[in-house]
Amino acid sequence: MAEQEIKIDREIDVKNEFCPYPYIRSKLALEEMEIGETLRILVNTATSIRDVPRSFEEAGQKVLRKQQLNETDWEIVVQKQV
Repeated sequence: MAEQEIKIDREIDVKNEFCPYPYIRSKLALEEMEIGETLRILVNTATSIRDVPRSFEEAGQKVLRKQQLNETDWEIVVQKQV
């Protein structure tokens, strides 16, 4: 079964930034969005890969995908819930 296509409403690139900045910048971007919209976050630091999705889940948002794109980059897709 093929992975379902996710509509991306906004994208933010926080590669080469260190915590807590990737989460803070992503959170600010999500706050400007409507409930149900999705934010694609591009990261490349180990702490961001681990902490950004966890922080969004703890804040009541839905992490739709956390996927490695290449040797260094990952995408995190979050859907605004609250």
